[in-house]
Amino acid sequence: MVRRKTPEELSVEELRRLLVEKRRSARKDRLENFRRTGRVISVSPDLPDVYQQSAPIVDTAEVAESTPQPPPNPRRKFLDRILLGVEVLAVIGLMGVLLNGMGLLRTLNTEVSAALNPETPTATPLVMAVVLPSGHIPPDAQGNTQPNEAEIPDHLRPMVQSLANIPVPTAAPDQAVRIQIPSINVDAPIVQGDGWEQLKKGVGQYVGSSDPGQDGNVVLSAHNDVYGELFRYLDRLMPGDQIIVYTQQRQHTYIVDRTVLVEPTAVEVMASSGSPTVTLISCYPYLVDTQRIVVFARYQN
Repeated sequence: MVRRKTPEELSVEELRRLLVEKRRSARKDRLENFRRTGRVISVSPDLPDVYQQSAPIVDTAEVAESTPQPPPNPRRKFLDRILLGVEVLAVIGLMGVLLNGMGLLRTLNTEVSAALNPETPTATPLVMAVVLPSGHIPPDAQGNTQPNEAEIPDHLRPMVQSLANIPVPTAAPDQAVRIQIPSINVDAPIVQGDGWEQLKKGVGQYVGSSDPGQDGNVVLSAHNDVYGELFRYLDRLMPGDQIIVYTQQRQHTYIVDRTVLVEPTAVEVMASSGSPTVTLISCYPYLVDTQRIVVFARYQN
């Protein structure tokens, strides 16, 4: 009778074979149970023992560890780096295109908005005056006079003559139409423009100067010894006297601040200011007309 070996006497291969046979036997028992209960109709036949005996169980981990890994390919690694760099540059370029497109779209929206909602334009003179307005030759005994072109510098005289026939704009509702100075009994109409023909009709407003009540300088001029002598007594105005300028909608009151005498070329007195002011200009002295008298007044809130 063959003596059965103890587990300690069996080799590794024999132990593996016993384990396989035990698992196969347990599997057959389960399948037989499934057949009896009707849960399995047919099953694949068991593999022959010869196959099981000829195909020993192999540990896949041991095989993986024992299989030599191929060495890395330097060329492949270099190409991978190049492709990665190309992808990064493509992403950066795409982001740049998107940002540039957003900037262009924002600029276009701003331009369209500005075109649809233009700001209210402010009146500005096209050409700054060369000499102060109201200049003329002193009238003779019959009251005849004419513009004093000698006041204009020779190199600027052609330009002033070319501007003599510029059309005068029609008065708007916010522009000055009348002036009153109670302390010297002045009550006269205001016309747009301060050329020779305009000052024959009344007090002229320098084209481009501010409207009454608005920030800036309302520049008004008139003659002192011809065409009604409207500004003959500007030298009698004292600080605190009132100057009332009317528009078609309301009246605006200014308070005299100071009076100065300047040369005809002192056009800086017509410059715009940061607050509402009015400036009155006329020739001086009476019947001599070699200078200008300038009265500055501030707006009364």
